[in-house]
Amino acid sequence: MATEKPSLHLTEDARSSPPDSHHELNAEEIKGRDFTVDQDALPPGYFTSFNFLGSMFAMGASLGAGVASFAMIAPVLSYVNADIGPSPNLTWVALAYLLTTSVGFLIVGRVTDIFGRRWTFIGGSVLATVGSIVCATAPNVNALIAGETLLGLASSSQLSYVFAVSELVPIKWRFLGQGYVCIWGIPGSGLAPVIAYSFVFKTNVGWRGVFYLLIALNALITVAWVLCYHPPDFKMKHGNARKWQYIKEFDYIGLLMVVLGMLLFLMGISWGGVLYPWKSAHVISTIVVGFALLVAFVLYEIYMPLKEPVVPMYLFKNRGWNVTVIIWALGASVYYSLALLYPNMVAVLYSNNHGIMWVGWASCVSNSAILFGEYFVPLGMMFPKRTMQIWGTFTIGAIFVAAAAACGPNTPVMAMVLIFIGAAFTGYCEVGCCSVSTIVIDDQREIGTATGLAASIRTAVSTVCSTVYTTVLANRLATTIPNRVPSALTSAGLPSGSVTAFLGAVSTGSASAWEAVEGLTPEIREAGMNAYRLANSDAYRTVFLTTIAFSGLGIICGAFYPNMDHKVTSEVSVQIQQKAEKSEA
Repeated sequence: MATEKPSLHLTEDARSSPPDSHHELNAEEIKGRDFTVDQDALPPGYFTSFNFLGSMFAMGASLGAGVASFAMIAPVLSYVNADIGPSPNLTWVALAYLLTTSVGFLIVGRVTDIFGRRWTFIGGSVLATVGSIVCATAPNVNALIAGETLLGLASSSQLSYVFAVSELVPIKWRFLGQGYVCIWGIPGSGLAPVIAYSFVFKTNVGWRGVFYLLIALNALITVAWVLCYHPPDFKMKHGNARKWQYIKEFDYIGLLMVVLGMLLFLMGISWGGVLYPWKSAHVISTIVVGFALLVAFVLYEIYMPLKEPVVPMYLFKNRGWNVTVIIWALGASVYYSLALLYPNMVAVLYSNNHGIMWVGWASCVSNSAILFGEYFVPLGMMFPKRTMQIWGTFTIGAIFVAAAAACGPNTPVMAMVLIFIGAAFTGYCEVGCCSVSTIVIDDQREIGTATGLAASIRTAVSTVCSTVYTTVLANRLATTIPNRVPSALTSAGLPSGSVTAFLGAVSTGSASAWEAVEGLTPEIREAGMNAYRLANSDAYRTVFLTTIAFSGLGIICGAFYPNMDHKVTSEVSVQIQQKAEKSEA
């Protein structure tokens, strides 16, 4: 049995004794009390108590709601644009979500390690409810962007389930805890495209139904957080230390630099080739200034004598944590790239002989496969050599995703099989990494900081990778479509002057646009569409081959993965109080 640690509850004397007005923080106070106990020391029935089960419900449902706010709206953005647009800012609907979560994870992890998690998670849930209302009632695309910005900020806490769940269960059951939470991702992620298509084509509410669903879910989650989630608060963590002392000594300069740096850098990367040319001042200036701020932030955190740094830089001395973060980030880039690109690939290459709902179901393959792989993590991680499992599944997943480059317009089954297998192994790696990132750290009191930082890096790297994939696709289409489509159309009998109108009709898909193409016959249209699908197939082939550059880096890093099996113990890092105690104001 583990050595007995300090009790979860403070004595009345400790609570009532006055703090020293000249108090200065020392290292142990900054980290706070250690509440770790062996699972055998927990009260009988702890894991079946109302507060524990309610907290686990809130964490799982928060994941489902958090991913749904992105994954359910992404496949139907074209229909949103047709309803409340058109708007040149449509890409900001997804971009606002990704940018805010990128910076939010780090803040949530660090702040809740210091001040306690309860009110941050409750506040995130309330913010998600408000954001869902804003999106559901959005009269235009700009209002929808504002709502998605709120949802992205809220998701920073909703998707912080990794450390929230991990600290409540024995270390050896953390993989099982992560697997449980991933079950909640089935509707919000795995079935997101078909649910979104169902709202658009099968109901009168249309795409707004996505957010009506989220309003109800987020409201229910808020109630669960309030009633059930009572982890250690500031007073329990730090005893008589004043909260104002921590607020005063927090690293606000570093926080400003890292937030602005990440936002500017990721905006520049995301703008390039989409909203502005890569050589434009908008793109170059934001990338350069953002990168410079991030470099300055690292130097500031290393050399300034900070009592409360945003990022404790000694985390990067942990090889196991570094390798985990790299593989986690590169694996996540597969998820985001498939979430953004695969539904479009299915719609363009394989929808000609199928109905619209078939496209919705087929688009679920990648996300469902990732979830499928995640569910096997608790079983596989029962056995030793856990880090080698992560390395192996990452490698296998990368091979199958790259192999999808062999697919063409006439191989829908082959494409779905390869994507499913590749995404499933990637999903196994994803949950394995997020669990290991909580285990390999040296001090469990910093689980929020370490995991929040890892999640921020993961999101930032995957955003960069996704931008690379999108840019490669756009650049290739700019070459493959002119090379294939015009010649196919003119050979089939379409006047050369109607080629531009044909390409415009393909882009908009409206009946009026097709009617405006002079000289178009069903036979010519079919010949042109076949060429268009081949041109897209050539472009997607290049994207799949591009993934090798990133997966190759992950495979190399995985070779340096240290063994962490000795850290998988029966210790529980934090306990939920069965009765809420009065928190310090």
